[in-house]
Parts: sequence; C-alpha cells; structure tokens
Amino acid sequence: MKEMKIKDLMVPVEEYARVSEDAILQQAVLALEEAQINFKKSPYKHRAILVFNEKTGDLVGKLSQWAILKGLEPKYDEIVDTSKLSRFGFTPEFTRSIMQHYKLLQAPLDQVCQKAATLKVKDMMNKVDKNEYLDIETTLDQAIHCFVMGHNQSLMVTKRGKVVGILRLSDVFKEICYRIKLCEL
Repeated sequence: MKEMKIKDLMVPVEEYARVSEDAILQQAVLALEEAQINFKKSPYKHRAILVFNEKTGDLVGKLSQWAILKGLEPKYDEIVDTSKLSRFGFTPEFTRSIMQHYKLLQAPLDQVCQKAATLKVKDMMNKVDKNEYLDIETTLDQAIHCFVMGHNQSLMVTKRGKVVGILRLSDVFKEICYRIKLCEL
C-alpha cells in the first residue's frame, strides 16, 4: 500500500464547527449541531468546536464535549486536574465523595439555559498545544504516533503555518480497520 498522508484523511476546516472565542455556549452548541447535520463524508459526527480569534482569524482552541460538561460546573477547577483522576485508579465511591464534598453539579440542568447564555467559549475551551499541529504532508504513520503519545482526539493540520484541516482519531481508526480487513491470514 502506498504511504498515506494526513491530507488524504483530514476534514477541511471549513466543514468543521467554528465559533469566535467571544461566542457564548449556546452559539457553540448551535454551530456544532449545524456542522453535524451538514457533514456527509463520514458516519462519525464532529465532537468538538474549533475556536478562532475573530480579529486575526487564528485558531486559539477547541471546545470539546468534555470541556462543555466540565464548564457547566466551574468548581471542578478548584479541585485538581480532573482529566488525571481516573488514571490514578480512584474508585467510583471516592469520586462520588469528592462530588458531595465540593457540592459539584447539585442542579446543573436546572440552570443550563442561563449558563448557555452567559458562559463564554474562551472560558471553557482547551488551548491547542504545539504538539497538536501537523503539517499537511505528514504521513499517517507519524500522525498515529502523535495520537498515541498525546492521547488526542484530533490534530490540527497546517499548510504554511495556517490551519487547513482537522485529522480526527475516528477517521484514522477507520482507515486502520479497513487495512486490517484487507489482510490475508
């Protein structure tokens, strides 16, 4: 098989959900829904929203489903880096005790409309790390290494320093599964 480049699997940035960093949560959710409806290239729908600086047009972050859920309860930031809790082997009982002790998510859905109208995307988004950018000519093998080492769900594809697409883990996994099915055993 020929050496595959990430440009063969990426989703062009124009087909992705995008908002300004000054947008509110409701605008971001609506942008995600619209992008999911319009995306026909893959059975895998978008799970994140790209966040841009309105003045410069530069990508400044991503708003994932996880970040949205975490953003509904700002007290999570008072505890610890919640993304690492499960890696330490904490039991569900311990996690529940933290939730009760800090009074987390007491009634998040009761106030979801108010929060959606007031929470700014820039306060919830994850900044894109320099290790999440790959040049458009990067091989699929190199991209897989970046996914595994960085535990990323997506990587930003650049051409001459400008973001032109998104390489999603789901699309890479689909390609790997396709190749495995072609194997003669």
